[in-house]
Amino acid sequence: MNPVHKPLCVVLTGAGISADSGLQTFRGAGGLWEGHRVEDVATPEAFAAHPQRVIDFYNVRRRQLRAVRPNAAHEALVALEAGYEVRIVTQNVDDLHERAGSRHVLHLHGELTQLRSTARPDWRIAWHEDQTPDQRDPWGAPLRPHIVWFGEEVPLMPEAVAQVEAADVVLVVGTSLKVYPAAGLVHHAPAHAPVYLIDPHPAPGLSGVHVVAERAAVGVPRVVRQLLEQVGADGDADAGATPPPVPPLSR
Repeated sequence: MNPVHKPLCVVLTGAGISADSGLQTFRGAGGLWEGHRVEDVATPEAFAAHPQRVIDFYNVRRRQLRAVRPNAAHEALVALEAGYEVRIVTQNVDDLHERAGSRHVLHLHGELTQLRSTARPDWRIAWHEDQTPDQRDPWGAPLRPHIVWFGEEVPLMPEAVAQVEAADVVLVVGTSLKVYPAAGLVHHAPAHAPVYLIDPHPAPGLSGVHVVAERAAVGVPRVVRQLLEQVGADGDADAGATPPPVPPLSR
């Protein structure tokens, strides 16, 4: 028997999906991150000049991550795999997608739960505790958080583009279509692929996109239930009442 072909759904996620788990975006008033300037904690220059300060900043974020759990949006994307091949391309550095059970997650900006060699970027280790400045790779080079900092290339961007180009459906969750890289990636979606934006505060003037003006934990389960119904798959994306239909995109 030939395997059943499932349509490909590519999901672009940003900080909004993690916010529903209690991980607030760490850029606050005045552009400060946890009281720090971006230049002081999220650049290669900052790490070279003040490694302890940068390490401490990411240790705090790692502790915050350990205290939260995946939410209904993360879980709905796992349920979507009942009827679709699901590929998640996330700007987030947390592991909430993986902890929910998603099997294919591409982290554009790195992963908070890994450290990597400063000399050999491909050498990485899983790390869930506090990092210390004396940690080294097997060749003696210092370790750093596995994060793509400002001013660095995004090495996985070509792979993300290829996934979007192959998509049958694109979901954009918790990230604005006015902010890159999601704004650039969505332009690579094929003409036949409907694009759904789930965002409680969508930017005005969007065209060619079906907007679901809900926060992620509410809007994603609704859209997932509708997508599963369209392909005749059973899913447990929303334990509540059947949501109103999400109309197909018209371009």
